[in-house]
Amino acid sequence: MTQRGKFITLEGGEGAGKSTLLAGLHKHLVGQGVPLVQTREPGGTPLGESVRAIVLDPKRGDMCAESELLLMFASRAQLVRECIEPALSSGAWVLCDRFTDASYAYQGGGRGVPMERIATLEQWATNDLRPDLTLLLDLPVATGRARAAGRGDADRIESEADAFFERVRAAYRERAHEQPQRFRIIDASLTPAGVLAAAIDATRHLFEVSA
Repeated sequence: MTQRGKFITLEGGEGAGKSTLLAGLHKHLVGQGVPLVQTREPGGTPLGESVRAIVLDPKRGDMCAESELLLMFASRAQLVRECIEPALSSGAWVLCDRFTDASYAYQGGGRGVPMERIATLEQWATNDLRPDLTLLLDLPVATGRARAAGRGDADRIESEADAFFERVRAAYRERAHEQPQRFRIIDASLTPAGVLAAAIDATRHLFEVSA
């Protein structure tokens, strides 16, 4: 009987360094012999990438919070069924750039959508799938936005005001403190090497569980 794989997600605000950590953690896990699938959301499937283009399009300034939330979950539902669940069932590990916690933070904390509404969608659209480990890259909003400013034109969500991102950060931190068994908060102001070392340390118990 194939042992189910482990599901690791990376979360954080703008400019927190998720892309850099994803690359480093991917290399580490593969080096440990882990069969690994890396994906992202919104996106990760042909349908999801089409949704991503809509959600992040800066010309879509008329998009309401409810539409944004439902589009996120449409992409997520497809990703779970087409990519994440098949990989986990086959014994592979999945490393995902954002998952449902991002909706609690961005659409819940940032947009003000009721958290219980997001929870209902989570149960239905993802079959209540939860990560085994969530790495939250935490950084002051001003620092993260200064980093992100050097990446080119801002997308629709990156164009929000600082107050929006302060609410996002607060929602992330609240979820992390409510679920300490799943979350590991990593100080994203550390060097990339320091962030990677903290992330690797946080994954050690997953290997113990798998042994």
